[in-house]
Amino acid sequence: MRMLRFLLALLVLVLPVAALAQDQAFTNRDTELKQRADAGSGTVASLRADTAVKVLARAGAWTQVQAEGKTGFVRVFHLRFPATVEGSSSSSSSGSNPFAALGGLIGGNKPDERAKLASTGVRGLSKEDVKNANPDAQALAKMQSYRAGKPEAQRFAREGKLAEKRVDDPEAKAGR
Repeated sequence: MRMLRFLLALLVLVLPVAALAQDQAFTNRDTELKQRADAGSGTVASLRADTAVKVLARAGAWTQVQAEGKTGFVRVFHLRFPATVEGSSSSSSSGSNPFAALGGLIGGNKPDERAKLASTGVRGLSKEDVKNANPDAQALAKMQSYRAGKPEAQRFAREGKLAEKRVDDPEAKAGR
């Protein structure tokens, strides 16, 4: 009976911490906290690698976070979510089991130190998205303004000490 009370008390103490951990993430590299979920929007703050952030919302390739007293958006690929890495080997988008850590403590299991990798996917365009696409002449013109000509590309390569390397076409080798 005494052990049951102890476990219940431990559970009451651990559950709030586990619930908070669901909203916790860390930057996995130096990154910018943006005003909007757009690479071209203004920068609210620069965040160093391993900065703790509180996740507020997820929106495709961007995550709204609060960090260092400021709120903004960070690319999802620039975040590490401990709950999806430290739990079980399953990394489903539904999150990890907050009781797994508690079970490990009671059973004496150590967390797997190799489990430091998390993956995130961003949905691409469906056939319907492509079918319903509307041309944006201004966006196309802006994109084309970034184009570099051959002389600019060669100068860039020289300045960066890049060397030409020929690579065989893998499809030609496969006979396609």
